[in-house]
Amino acid sequence: MTVPDPELSDEERHSFDKGVAEFNAGFFFECHDTIEEMWSGVRGPSRDFFQGLIQVSVAFYHLTRGNLAGAESMLTRALKRFEKYPDRYFGFDLAAHRTELREWRERIRVGDACRTALDDLPKWKFDATSRSPSP
Repeated sequence: MTVPDPELSDEERHSFDKGVAEFNAGFFFECHDTIEEMWSGVRGPSRDFFQGLIQVSVAFYHLTRGNLAGAESMLTRALKRFEKYPDRYFGFDLAAHRTELREWRERIRVGDACRTALDDLPKWKFDATSRSPSP
């Protein structure tokens, strides 16, 4: 089954872009709030994708606060949400992100995730062309 890309309003796109910037800057709690507010109005098959991104931001919030069990749990939940989406979705290399999240989850499990610099944490990059507003 092919899952269609989400169709976001200009306001939703702005909120999403803001959330991505917050995630990449290490403002994981703020990212969670921003994308969750946008997500609350999203309907259809892309809803779980955005919820997975919210869970990833919560996971890294927990990780940076030393809550390893919470981080591991949220990564597991996010990976479950991402299962039904193709490797590339909404201009995002979801296959690479899933691999990265599994690696982080394993690092947490073996106790190798406590000392992490912001530059070492995942970054989100979405192709702008796939998300440009419709004419």
